[in-house]
Amino acid sequence: MRFVYARLLRAALMASAMLAAVAGAAGAGPLEDAAAAEQRGEYASAYLLLRPLADNGDAFAQSALGFFYAEGRGVPQDYGEAVKWFRKAAVQSDATAQYNVGFAYFSGQGVLQNYAQATSWYRLAADQGEANAQNDLGFLYANGKGVPQDYTEAVKWYRLAANQGVATAQSNLGLLYAQGRGVPQDYITSHMWLNLSAAQGYDTAIKQGRARKRHDP
Repeated sequence: MRFVYARLLRAALMASAMLAAVAGAAGAGPLEDAAAAEQRGEYASAYLLLRPLADNGDAFAQSALGFFYAEGRGVPQDYGEAVKWFRKAAVQSDATAQYNVGFAYFSGQGVLQNYAQATSWYRLAADQGEANAQNDLGFLYANGKGVPQDYTEAVKWYRLAANQGVATAQSNLGLLYAQGRGVPQDYITSHMWLNLSAAQGYDTAIKQGRARKRHDP
């Protein structure tokens, strides 16, 4: 059975949410002004406020610029520029940016597709607790992309992401328990993870849960 790896373009991974959080902080400054502009949908203004900060080495501003280029907000969409700014933040240990560089290599957006590079960047982010990077590492190990196929490692990373509420990871972990891959086969635990994923509206988990019920004695 193939694993489901459905993803919208998430080259920014929550950059908007982070900007919104900054907007509520006390005080005023270019970063706060950029956050407020972004919330109003004034992306070009936000970009102009963030660019000097990014040029001066601010990792958050660099990651946010990567988001703007990836999504074409305030600037023409340009995946190459997105990766450039994500990478600047990533080498400063920004976990979100590390994930986004990894995703760029995984998807081949702005760089040549390279699963080994994707694995390396995902691992840096995953080791910092970035849940989506943990989930994606699980996928790479489960499918042998960029690393030797290893269901035990897949379970490890899926579990870390699943415990943080990532629905895809919960679903895939449930499937591994159902199949007995990387863990002893356990339908009860499989049901638990599939149900948690389905409760978040994840369609694959819902379908798998229904299919399992039809085959249960």
